[in-house]
Amino acid sequence: MVATGRDVRWLGVRGVRWRRVASQVGRSVAVWAVSTLTMLVLAGILPDFRLRSADGDSATDIAVKAAFGAGAFGLLSAVVWPLLVRLLLLVPALVLGLLVFFLNGALLLLALRLDPGERGTAAPETAVVVAAVMSAVASATGAALAVRDDDAYRRRLYRLSDRRRRSGPPCPPTPGTVFLQLDGVGHDVLLDAVAKGLMPTVARWLGIGDGARTTHRLTPWRTDWSSQTGASQLGILHGSNHDVPAFRWYEKDTREVVVCNRPTSAAELQRRAAGYAGHDGLLAVDGASRGNLFSGGAGQQALVLSIAGRRSRENRSRAGYFAYFSDPANAVRTALSFVAEVGREIGQSTRTRLGKQRPRVSRGGLYPLVRAFATVVERDVVVAAVTGDMLAGRTAVYADLVAYDEVAHHSGPASRDAQKVLERLDRSLALIENVAEHAPRPYRIVVLSDHGQSPGETFRSRYGLTLGDLVRAGCGLPVPRRAERTRSGTEARAAVRAALRIPVAEHGEEHRPTRRSEPIVLASGNLGLVSFPDVTHRMSKEEIDARHPALLPTLANHPGIGFLLVRSDEHGGVVLGAYGAEIPLADLDDNPGPLAPFGPGAADAVRRTHSFPHTADIMVNSFHDPADGEVLAFEEQIGSHGGLGGEQGKPFLLSPLGFSPPVDEGEELVGAEHVHRVLRRWMRESDGPQVPLESSEERAA
Repeated sequence: MVATGRDVRWLGVRGVRWRRVASQVGRSVAVWAVSTLTMLVLAGILPDFRLRSADGDSATDIAVKAAFGAGAFGLLSAVVWPLLVRLLLLVPALVLGLLVFFLNGALLLLALRLDPGERGTAAPETAVVVAAVMSAVASATGAALAVRDDDAYRRRLYRLSDRRRRSGPPCPPTPGTVFLQLDGVGHDVLLDAVAKGLMPTVARWLGIGDGARTTHRLTPWRTDWSSQTGASQLGILHGSNHDVPAFRWYEKDTREVVVCNRPTSAAELQRRAAGYAGHDGLLAVDGASRGNLFSGGAGQQALVLSIAGRRSRENRSRAGYFAYFSDPANAVRTALSFVAEVGREIGQSTRTRLGKQRPRVSRGGLYPLVRAFATVVERDVVVAAVTGDMLAGRTAVYADLVAYDEVAHHSGPASRDAQKVLERLDRSLALIENVAEHAPRPYRIVVLSDHGQSPGETFRSRYGLTLGDLVRAGCGLPVPRRAERTRSGTEARAAVRAALRIPVAEHGEEHRPTRRSEPIVLASGNLGLVSFPDVTHRMSKEEIDARHPALLPTLANHPGIGFLLVRSDEHGGVVLGAYGAEIPLADLDDNPGPLAPFGPGAADAVRRTHSFPHTADIMVNSFHDPADGEVLAFEEQIGSHGGLGGEQGKPFLLSPLGFSPPVDEGEELVGAEHVHRVLRRWMRESDGPQVPLESSEERAA
């Protein structure tokens, strides 16, 4: 009897399936054996954990007990754990992460109780330790056994998005695009990290290193005056950041303090941007938004701040946590890393304090938890969500990794702490690159930043008073003897508050201030805003001088202030500086005056902000030293961004060579809205969705 080609193919497929089953069974047995040995070792080390009865047992009985307990624990982790996590989605996400240890310990106690002989016992606190160690060892063993098995690696990745892939439409053959935002990483910081060997993945993409082939091009771009995530990401994702003068500002018509990282404010800003741009956003067609302030119009959203305040099915933030924490190995690994990061931050902050390092800001209170959330939990969950989107074949994914920005605010942009974060972010890029090889469609990975960070001590630490104190003195108002700190409102802190369902309202900020004669002073990095709430329109220089004759000279002549922007009845708008400098906006190109240290483009950025309806009565930009890039933050940050001056205004765009150059040779990439147009063009080049359909002007360009 002769076998046909069809029979041969059937036998071949059957053989492959049997090999896969045998390989999977072999790995499961190996993990079980290692877990059994781990349980035996822990029983011999920990006094409150035993695997024998009170009367004593033989070595064989103890080994059987350990094998039964390890098997029962593994089975319960695989079956019961996802159900527990789904039930606990009602619990705030950060609390869920902290409950991982206790849930695992409970599963271990249950596994020990399932033994008919009931020989094993463990104290509750010991069960937590045993369960954590066993989960970590099992995860490491499984990963080690699958290192050389591409099929196993692929199957392990596919589990992240299997349900979505089965229920979704067929995947098109055209390339998808993944946009990864490294929050706060400046162009020069990236190059320095590559030169020091901290980011080998980025170095390889740039063709740096033996045998490396260049696959990406690096392009710097220049932010708007408001160099912060709210303005930049809104412009990048939604195509408009019009009327976003700062990270926080006071709107006289609504009597509201708008804060970009407050969920209600983010939702309103997103609505306005869609109205200005005339479309829902970059991700409106088959897109996913992960870990961002804004959705970009994506249908798939997780950990997005603009929807964090909703209580509806559209709020997918908790689903992002479920997709990750439903795997007990992920949960334990992240929880252990979280605890390690808290300890690392406490050790590093103690070292800087004992060494009397300058500049320095307070890093106590809840900050170690906030940092651990940003550098561990948020990173792990977002990266897992991105890999799931790629394996599900989504057309466009945009994700924000805030780890570097959070650490650099408190440790400094060039600090050793921040450089360690860049190393870990590079490993995340490598992981996502590896996942792309197993995705059902080709992917092009674009890495970009929304702004950089500029170093420098705080305005308060250098001069002993805050910007608010200086404004009050200029207005003839009493100044408190003890200057009050302006707390930092970073993206990570807002994400933690959203995860805990705590309203994002910072100390000293009234959500709806009453009409009063005293000014409202707000800080956005090294950019300050002064508004008079009892005047319903934007005050002019002439009106301010008539009301508070000493205010503008006091601010303009202070050594920590670079320049002021105010409206003028005579000139429309003027820039004020020290020694009586007063330059009309129309004359800044010929006579930059106090804008000269801030480099090219400063005049255009100031003129654009002057045109916004909600620009403050007085816009204050801190001093800037071009020699060392230093600025003086009006917040408690030694690495800051939000205004003009230094590296904060020079982020980067790292794009595959398969895309057309972002700009023609000799041109500059200026403003977040320009970056949005470039990303839209690249999506068209990949035959992706056109959001919106290109205009005749864009076709001509």
